[in-house]
Amino acid sequence: LLDKDANEDDIKQLIISVRSLCPIETLVEEVEKRNRLKVLLPWLEARKQEGSTDPALFNALGKIYVDTNNNPERFLTENPHYDSLVVGKYCEKRDPYLAFVAYKRGQCDAELVEVTSKNHLYKHLARYLVDRQDADLWGTVLQEDNEHRRELIDQVVSTGLPETKSPDSVSVTVKAFMTADLPNELIELLEKIVLSSSSEFKENRNLQNLLILTAIKADKTRVRDYISRLDNFDGPDIANIAVSSELFEEAFIIFKKFQENVSAISVLLDNLEDFDRAKEFALKCDTAEVYSKLATSQLEKRMVAASIESYLKANDPSNYREVIRISDEEGAFKDLIKFLLMARKKVKESAIDTELIFAYARTNKLGELEDFINGPNVAQVQQTADRCFELEMFEAAKILYNNISNYPKLASTLIKLEQYQEAVDAARKANSTRTWKEVNVACVDAGNFRLAQISGLQIIVNTDEIDELVHVYEVRGHFEELLALFENGIGLDLGGGQNTIFTALGVLYSKYKADKLMEHIKLFHSRLNIPKLLRECDNNEQWAELAFLYEKYDEFDNAAMTMIRHSASAWTHTSFKDVITKVSNIEIYYRAINFYLEEEPLLLNELLITLASRLDHAKVVNMLRGGPHLIALAKSYLFKVQENNITAVNEVVNQFYIDEEDVEKLRKSVDTFDAFDQIGLAQQLENHDLIEFRRVAAHLYKKNERWAQAVELAKKDSLDQDAMETAAQSKDAELVDEVLHFFVDNEKKECFAACLFTCYDFIKPDLVLELAWRHNLMDYAMPYLVQMLKEYTEKVDKLTSGKSEEEEKQQQSQQGEMYGAPVGMLPAPQQYGGYGLEGSYGGQAGGYGGQGNFGGY
Repeated sequence: LLDKDANEDDIKQLIISVRSLCPIETLVEEVEKRNRLKVLLPWLEARKQEGSTDPALFNALGKIYVDTNNNPERFLTENPHYDSLVVGKYCEKRDPYLAFVAYKRGQCDAELVEVTSKNHLYKHLARYLVDRQDADLWGTVLQEDNEHRRELIDQVVSTGLPETKSPDSVSVTVKAFMTADLPNELIELLEKIVLSSSSEFKENRNLQNLLILTAIKADKTRVRDYISRLDNFDGPDIANIAVSSELFEEAFIIFKKFQENVSAISVLLDNLEDFDRAKEFALKCDTAEVYSKLATSQLEKRMVAASIESYLKANDPSNYREVIRISDEEGAFKDLIKFLLMARKKVKESAIDTELIFAYARTNKLGELEDFINGPNVAQVQQTADRCFELEMFEAAKILYNNISNYPKLASTLIKLEQYQEAVDAARKANSTRTWKEVNVACVDAGNFRLAQISGLQIIVNTDEIDELVHVYEVRGHFEELLALFENGIGLDLGGGQNTIFTALGVLYSKYKADKLMEHIKLFHSRLNIPKLLRECDNNEQWAELAFLYEKYDEFDNAAMTMIRHSASAWTHTSFKDVITKVSNIEIYYRAINFYLEEEPLLLNELLITLASRLDHAKVVNMLRGGPHLIALAKSYLFKVQENNITAVNEVVNQFYIDEEDVEKLRKSVDTFDAFDQIGLAQQLENHDLIEFRRVAAHLYKKNERWAQAVELAKKDSLDQDAMETAAQSKDAELVDEVLHFFVDNEKKECFAACLFTCYDFIKPDLVLELAWRHNLMDYAMPYLVQMLKEYTEKVDKLTSGKSEEEEKQQQSQQGEMYGAPVGMLPAPQQYGGYGLEGSYGGQAGGYGGQGNFGGY
């Protein structure tokens, strides 16, 4: 109907007639599209009267009231049902203020800020922001990139904040300016609030504090004015902040205004460093606290005299430790005495009395010092005495150490004063090795050897200190005095510790009086620390004494080696023999042998006999073979150890006999001791010039069953008897035949005859007959043949007799069996036998008889 331009009254009646059956939002939307919203006014009011709270209903009413200017501000402010965002948007182009009202009612912050800024409604925006108290919203509008920020701030300062009565609104606004880092604008704001006589917040302590602090931060030139105009702020706290911001004069004014005199003078002293103003201020205040602060600062600046004067005015000993320290460093002991005398009246402290006696010592007031320490006090006398000693105030130290009976330190002090006899007396009372050592060094340095010996004898009682005592004398070159000290010291009764003194004296003799060393160690070797003295003798090349000490210390290996290496001074044959038998390292035996071979060859044999039971004789022989005459030097030893039947020994002894041409001893040696190369010796002897040695060679061949070589050697030397005996011993028929042929060939008829009987058992009779017949030696062979025939005859007779007895026994045995045995068990008849049976002597087996059953010759 609206689109057809129907009568508006008809449309109204139609809409009213449907009443609430028509949806409000849809109807309003369609009508509003056609800019005919006023048509719905009666219907909308009717729905309002019915109690509807639909936002669309009131959104439409609000728009209509705005368009008709029907008291729209009241409606927008009071009606709770419309949508502020919708209505506000509708109002923006018609009346921006009404849009502000709608947005304010719905707290539509973003839209509100936009519409007010766009339409320059800064005053309304400022009031809204102050009342809204939203820090985030403040942060948005106070951003630096907001082009309207300056205009807004002006309205907040001039209108928004002065109009508010809410402390919370003021607080949030101030915080927002602080958060946005707008100190100058904040100052403007705070001045409007705090300095305005009509402001309800002019006495607000927090705002006054904030105004001054902001000025300190942003505009220091305003601070002093604020301090003078404002009274209700936190003075000490603000003053401390002013100090940290280097506003020292302002801080001083604040402290002074608030009667914080100690803090005020602290600013003058610590920050402004104006000691003259501080002194004047202290005079005006005339309080102990202010004077104490002034004194402390003066002390820190090393104004010791002025500081002590201020402390005396304050009657304040509390900082006595620092006063003592700085006075000591500055050497202001006269002023310090005044302070300490005041302080000990109020404070009973050991440090005060201690420093007072030190101050007396430093000012050389020894009378006052002695009077004070003899009276009641709590001073650390020991500590002060040590300080005096370190500072070389020895007279004062002497008084103090004597007062507390510290005799060790008293002795040290007396040494510094060169009062040596008194130092010895003090050391005697101290009865301390360390003190005696100190006194001893001082006396030695002073050349007072009588007192040095008195102290030295007290030191050597403690054996651990002997080395150091010796060093004191040695580095100063007082060797005679050192020896005299220890020679007197060996008479002291020190128990087991006396051994150390004997050792030390031995070391000193080794260094400075070597001619007395051997006598000393022979007398006192049982009381010496031998290892220590050994090292010293070794260092000083005192070889005889070193060998003696090694022997007494049961280090026989080292003793023997020392004698060997340094024979010129350390070796004697008798002592060496005693030592060498006790060594544990067998290699030393051979080094000793080499030593004797090189230096004492005539005594070698005696040494070897002494060591015979401990030596490897083969090794010794190898050593003796190194020289042409060494074997002769050791022959007694070799003869003695040959009984062990050692190859090397046997060979060298045999060679010795050969060289000496003692054939009898050689034969006895080779027969008694067989451990040697017998063939080698035989080969050596077979070409010897002397026939007897060649016979020994043949003898050795025989012992080793080299029969042919033995026979050949005998034949070569015409030792016919030896040849035939060797052949007989060999039991070799061929060798015997060879010997027989040798005798026949050389026409040794008698030897031929003798050989037949010597080799009787190994000669074939047919060979003898042949040789005798062929060489006309029947006369020489006849005795052998007769003997042989006799033996054969006896053998045949014996065989025959044995055979007859055997047959007789068999016949008797057969008869017994025939009578006593069953017929079936009778044995078969025997065959006729005799010498002709096969296998019998003369049968087919090769006897001299025929082939028949009955044999014989």
